Amino acid sequence: MNTSPIIIQNTPSDNINYSECKIILQPHHFISAQGFKDFWKIVKRTAKKTGVEVFEAKDAFVNQVREVLFYDTPTHDLYNNHFIVRLRSFYKDGWPDGLPELTVKFRHPEFAAAAAVDVRPATPTTSARIKFKEELLPLREGLGGFRMIYSHNCVIAMPREQMNLAMADMMRSFPALAAAQANPDHRMTLVNDFAVEEVQVNIGSLGFGPGPKAKTTIAVWRDRQHERAICGEFAFQAKYDRRESLDKDTLHRAVEFYKALQLEAYEWVSLGTTKTAIVYGLGGQGTTNRE
Repeated sequence: MNTSPIIIQNTPSDNINYSECKIILQPHHFISAQGFKDFWKIVKRTAKKTGVEVFEAKDAFVNQVREVLFYDTPTHDLYNNHFIVRLRSFYKDGWPDGLPELTVKFRHPEFAAAAAVDVRPATPTTSARIKFKEELLPLREGLGGFRMIYSHNCVIAMPREQMNLAMADMMRSFPALAAAQANPDHRMTLVNDFAVEEVQVNIGSLGFGPGPKAKTTIAVWRDRQHERAICGEFAFQAKYDRRESLDKDTLHRAVEFYKALQLEAYEWVSLGTTKTAIVYGLGGQGTTNRE
């Protein structure tokens, strides 16, 4: 492991402006839309026990459908070096809704490592959105705790046909990817030839005290080829200007709710993996050595 100090410079942001808590859920609970409602009952029950406010959206159980594709070299050089390249397409009433979103992400368990990576495209564009997030995941070894990872993300609009790129082209567009030291002649290909159908409900929000409410979602990822669920996910996320300005009691209540929910929903939780790891693991339940 490289132990030399990381100097944070020329990055679009070294200040976290999103906090997100995620719980990966076992796929067999999502054989129908009823799975969303069943898990939401557990969320509301846990919120009541922990003093958390629940704000259910008027259209809480309207399905939002997306296609999610991951791209990498044949030897997964990007993922093995903490990078993720993802294309997400949105659909409305069965038809594409706008251009797909390309996300280039660097994700790492150390704050300094994530903050130091400049994910901005080489050519400035007003459509690029930069997000620096902290993500809480359950502990690998058991329920009721959490571990942290940090991600620096760049999101831009990208037509699907432009994804037929050599690695050299991708590195010219996003210079940060050069750190993966991938063979520039390798082409970007669909990871494991695996296309994800994501069905998500924007269920509402949670209030933990003074400060921003946390947008709350439940989703299922399915193998588009076989229409088979590979995992579910419950997540809540808050956006803010500076983390230091957040009320400490609010943060404490959010963490306590997150830990309590894992225990309340113990029959649902899938430990030791992420949605991306499942896709890279050939769509099975095994994990990999990366988040």
